[in-house]
Amino acid sequence: MPKQRFVGGAVAGRMGRLCGTPVARSGFHSTFWLKIGKASHMLNHMVEQSTANLDRVFGALSDPTRRAMLRRLSVGARTIGELAEPFDMSFAAAAKHVKVLEQAGLLSRTIEGRSHRCRLAAGPLAAADRWLAYYERFWSMRLDDLERAIRKGSSK
Repeated sequence: MPKQRFVGGAVAGRMGRLCGTPVARSGFHSTFWLKIGKASHMLNHMVEQSTANLDRVFGALSDPTRRAMLRRLSVGARTIGELAEPFDMSFAAAAKHVKVLEQAGLLSRTIEGRSHRCRLAAGPLAAADRWLAYYERFWSMRLDDLERAIRKGSSK
């Protein structure tokens, strides 16, 4: 039996088996497969990172308090204390909400002495809007199809 080896990070072997599977040593060596494997991995990594960023944005937007904070920031920069004012919450609770928004990339924070000034960062909102726009088009087309079907059925 030929020696077995594991090939990591690429598609390998004459049969094109996936990485991590034992492959018999043979005279077939192709760096072409290695390049494809790395590109696929990199592409998947980019998709996973993009999905993770979008998940953080929607996670941050899932809370009504954080949405209200973002709305207040759309008018102008505010301190954490000013963001906490309209809510019945402690400064620490408001700071936690701000941290979630900051981790999602929805706001930037600058420190001026002892106060933390927050500003809206709209970039991630644009990405979420693009994601939602796809589904808006999808459902609009489906509802248009339904309307045509209903009108066609009622005209008979």
